[in-house]
Amino acid sequence: MVKLTHIDERGNAHMVDVSDKETTSRTAIACGSVRMRPETLEMIRSGTAKKGDVIATARIAGIMAAKRTHELIPLCHPLALSKVAIEIDMCEDEPRIDVTAMVKVSGQTGVEMEALTAVSVTCLTLYDMVKAVDRGIQISDIRLLEKTGGKSGSFKAG
Repeated sequence: MVKLTHIDERGNAHMVDVSDKETTSRTAIACGSVRMRPETLEMIRSGTAKKGDVIATARIAGIMAAKRTHELIPLCHPLALSKVAIEIDMCEDEPRIDVTAMVKVSGQTGVEMEALTAVSVTCLTLYDMVKAVDRGIQISDIRLLEKTGGKSGSFKAG
């Protein structure tokens, strides 16, 4: 049986003690997509959304979210992140926007939750910035793509 790290022997939730773990370089990459009407994507591309620069606002929101993950997700450790990068790619053929977040830290615990939170909040901000003109927007496919560092080693989604 697999033992969950955030549950103690009595079944109580607790924050994992990482004080004895080795400090290593750790990275995580996550992604997600936002599907919308073609005219909504064109509005974002042309910069004519009434709320302002949709892409810049969403990118900043994602970076801020990664830095505050410990305030949003119970039992996450506060981390001094060394890098958060948000890539936002517009895909005309679907139409959709693909979001990728890469988070890096030198520390005693991983940054998977920070990368996933960054993607989630970036996607939510994209929605918020244009929801007045397109309520049918769909946020989907948020997942971890890759992680490196730490005792458990590397992971790459298939």
